[in-house]
Amino acid sequence: MFQKSPYIETFTRYFLGFWAVFTGFIFPLIIFLILFYESRLAIQKFGFLQFLTSTSWDPVRESFGALPMIAGTLISTFIAIIIAAPISIGIAIFITELAPSWLKGFVITCVELLAAIPSIIYGMWGFLILAEVMRNKVEPFLQTVLGPIPLIGKLFSGVPTGVDVLTTSLVLSIMIIPFMASVVKDAFNLVPSVMKESAYGLGATKWEVIKDVVIPYTASGIAGGLILSTGRALGETMAVAFLAGNVPQIPKSLLEPFTTITVALANQFTEADTPLYLSSLFYLSLILFIISFIILILAKLMVLRLEKRWKK
Repeated sequence: MFQKSPYIETFTRYFLGFWAVFTGFIFPLIIFLILFYESRLAIQKFGFLQFLTSTSWDPVRESFGALPMIAGTLISTFIAIIIAAPISIGIAIFITELAPSWLKGFVITCVELLAAIPSIIYGMWGFLILAEVMRNKVEPFLQTVLGPIPLIGKLFSGVPTGVDVLTTSLVLSIMIIPFMASVVKDAFNLVPSVMKESAYGLGATKWEVIKDVVIPYTASGIAGGLILSTGRALGETMAVAFLAGNVPQIPKSLLEPFTTITVALANQFTEADTPLYLSSLFYLSLILFIISFIILILAKLMVLRLEKRWKK
């Protein structure tokens, strides 16, 4: 009869425990400390509040402010989430509640294939194909229809170029739809069948079951999927680099070029020829790391809340 060795069990427990702690705590802490150390010159020069609120990014004069990059990152991510959320929830509803069994596997495979496309392919497609369509067709149409409306019309002012906030956000939304739809689909699958069957037994229609049972029960899971997708959009680089225009300004219109933290890092890191310039880029990296870390914590809390509710 096979007898387990206590030494093997002890070694396995400590070995796996070490890598769990290293990956979940020590490694992120090391990254944070390295970024903080490399950012020390910019922190001493500009401080925290001044760097976050300044709109100046002038490498020649060594005047650096992160507000245009932070604003561009948050604006494009927010619009992408607004576009992707209803589509992703609709895909998840179709897969879990409406699609016949023979079609579910095909739809799931198609969605997963979209997630497998490299981001640079999305960027090239957006720049070479979608940007032209947006410049010649979509954006002039939106200006004609929505331009005369007060306040909303200002969002579509300017010269349509196709390389702007709107096109970038649209491509970002297409990129995060597969990920968000997969998370929401898994959340929908956690709904106990007895709850839906009870609702049907009381005479509820399929739409009423979805609206009053499935969505309220999985609200935390949907929110967690949205937050995780937000983290995915925040860190996107190549697709945004093709479409943003790389102009360090706060966009006042959806048709203006802009830049994000990741694009600024990708385009300017090799050009940083002074210690302060390089330190400011590390400072941008530190800010992005903190934002992403906060979003991941919120997503984890949402998932834990969903699991606790499911176990009751």
